[in-house]
Amino acid sequence: MEQGSSGLEKARVFFGLNASMLAMLVMAIVLGLGEKMGERFLPVYMLAIGGSAYAVGSLNALDNFLSAIYSYIGGYVSDWLGYKKALVVYTCIAMLGYLIIIIFPIWQAVFVGSIFFISWTALSLPAILSLISATVKQEKQTMGVTLHSLIRRIPMALGPVLGGVFITLYGITTGARISFAIAFLLGIFALWFIHRYIEDQNKEAAARPRIRDSFINMPRQLRILLLSDILVRFAEQIPYAFVVVWVMKNNAISAASFSLLTVIEMVTAILIYIPVAWLAEKTSSKLCVTITFVFFSIFPLVLLYSTTMPVLIFAFIVRGLKEFGEPTRKALIVKLAPAGNKASVFGTYYLLRDIVVALAALSSAFLWNISPATNFITASFFGLAGTVLFIFFGSDNNSADVLVENR
Repeated sequence: MEQGSSGLEKARVFFGLNASMLAMLVMAIVLGLGEKMGERFLPVYMLAIGGSAYAVGSLNALDNFLSAIYSYIGGYVSDWLGYKKALVVYTCIAMLGYLIIIIFPIWQAVFVGSIFFISWTALSLPAILSLISATVKQEKQTMGVTLHSLIRRIPMALGPVLGGVFITLYGITTGARISFAIAFLLGIFALWFIHRYIEDQNKEAAARPRIRDSFINMPRQLRILLLSDILVRFAEQIPYAFVVVWVMKNNAISAASFSLLTVIEMVTAILIYIPVAWLAEKTSSKLCVTITFVFFSIFPLVLLYSTTMPVLIFAFIVRGLKEFGEPTRKALIVKLAPAGNKASVFGTYYLLRDIVVALAALSSAFLWNISPATNFITASFFGLAGTVLFIFFGSDNNSADVLVENR
């Protein structure tokens, strides 16, 4: 028994776990499962109850827009109320969206209800990272962010499977509403779990900064990371919508084979999360972030020369490896953000990044119409520029020592 207890203690120390972290991870699974059960099938549900293709397209555009806006709102509310109360508020908002869809089986209601839950991850992420910053030791914060990134992929995989079972058994309209009803019940459970097990240790809840204030509060090293990240995201988003076109239309690869490539990408990302978090602890955050920037940058070039299934498998392994330092990058944002406004600065970072990248991504079709090579090469050029910028000017640390006191 003592050996078992010793093993559990070693695991707890290695992963930086505590009561609040464990509760947060359970919450991420429960709420994510409810969200993904119905959200993945929203387009077919909207079409089944009278929505048009334009309505479905608008839903996708709404998701992208809200992801940028909610990052800032989520950070603002988290710094104002504290991360525990903020998570309660966000869960209630998501439940309201589920309730609207359950009660009103019309496509307009789906659109309205989606506003409340479709970007829950973006809304809650600043509060979750604030929780990690406040409750996990500095040297284990990267591991904490990594665990969250890893755990939330469980509902991303299981949710659509369960939702698909209900749709198969009861049809699209009834099955989708059953999924959202279960999501609502899981939300109730999550509220109890947050109240019972997450300690509200956030002492940062005082300031209510504006976007301009949050940007001014960013130290120089965080601004460099932001600029580098924007350029690297160009490498991701410029070819993003045309990856499936390149694979299926330009190279005559089947839909089933493309699904397999997606699975290979996801498995690659999952397998590297924990080893890379350990590496970041032993080496430096800058090294891991630089490596992930390199994978973002070279993927379009690798894809350009991938015309057969074996080479495409290699390309999608490269695409999965872009997650190499993503949790490390998020942890670095939290480390570099000033004490007292960590969540709002994190939200401002994502707001600025996603808006600029979304605008730049509008050029993707223009570049594709010139040629696929123009699209892919331009994307890689931006990514490599951002990587070089970070290599020469980026840093692991904030000289002002802005980390909050760890408990």
